[in-house]
Amino acid sequence: MIESIRNAMRRPTISDLARASGVSVATVDRVLNARHRVREETARRVYDAAQEIGYHAVGLIRQRVFEDLPQYKLAFLLQKPTQSFYQSFVREIETAARLVTNARIQTQIDFPSAATPAAIVEKIKTLGARNQAVALVGPDYPAVTTAVEELKERGIPVFSLLSDLATGVRDAYVGVNNRKVGRTAAWMVARTAKKPGKVACFVGSHRFHGHELREIGFRSYFRENAPEFDVVDTLINLETAEITHEATLTLLQKHPDLVGLYVCGGGMEGAISAFREEGVGGRIVLVVNELTPESKAGLADDIVTMVVATPLPALCKELLSLMLGAIEHGEAAVPGQSFLPFDIYISENI
Repeated sequence: MIESIRNAMRRPTISDLARASGVSVATVDRVLNARHRVREETARRVYDAAQEIGYHAVGLIRQRVFEDLPQYKLAFLLQKPTQSFYQSFVREIETAARLVTNARIQTQIDFPSAATPAAIVEKIKTLGARNQAVALVGPDYPAVTTAVEELKERGIPVFSLLSDLATGVRDAYVGVNNRKVGRTAAWMVARTAKKPGKVACFVGSHRFHGHELREIGFRSYFRENAPEFDVVDTLINLETAEITHEATLTLLQKHPDLVGLYVCGGGMEGAISAFREEGVGGRIVLVVNELTPESKAGLADDIVTMVVATPLPALCKELLSLMLGAIEHGEAAVPGQSFLPFDIYISENI
């Protein structure tokens, strides 16, 4: 028993790595020290095994395996660094970059100091000066479009993420079909509400094209398929939990016949806490975006009815492929959209 615990705790050796990769110790040594050329397929097998067993020199092996490959510098400008969703986004970008096998990827992930156009433009220019392609999440301001145009003129492709911006200028949008997301949220409210009544939605800002499309989809579904529900005026929550919490409490007080609420963007933690505080979970349908510890707890507690989630691993894999393709082969003739199927979670499948 004690011996097995010691074995589990000890650091993997070169012999362990050789066994895990199905090659000799001498071959592993050649990969580590670059003494003699090793076939690419064999070197990659050693690298994969090193990652799997947690071999301490996996970084060195990666350098040996990928040293002859082209190196690219890619930049990512995200939002809200303290939110669980964006922290997961950072991890998935880094994972996708490590899994690229035909190039060495150096990533720079940053966040604007404020949600203002000036702060976002400043970061776009800084990232564009140091990298070969840029991908960003942001609002659709004219100043942002101008900054994207300037990068395009310098041959630096730009990709919009989650919420489209600079359409006709950026290379491509990568994310989910936001109009379909909004209609799906409305479908859930209409099908699970105990009776017709008022429904509401929050958007972070109408400058977020994705939020606006979700709102349009949400409203259009009720207009076309469930006119017995009354969609009240859309509320702005600036994607903050504090504003969302207070606005949800006000909404509940103002509309006692509220039967459904959809948070189109961030800040859903505030709606969840308000529902929990007022004890309306299970009575009013609540739909939010992205599976995080907060939304997962809300599903488990029967406060959140459904979560619509972005498939981050698939998105990051697709994004890196497009960014590398744009660098190597030039921009697409027609800037396009790359839609990924979104995930749906309820209490029974978390």
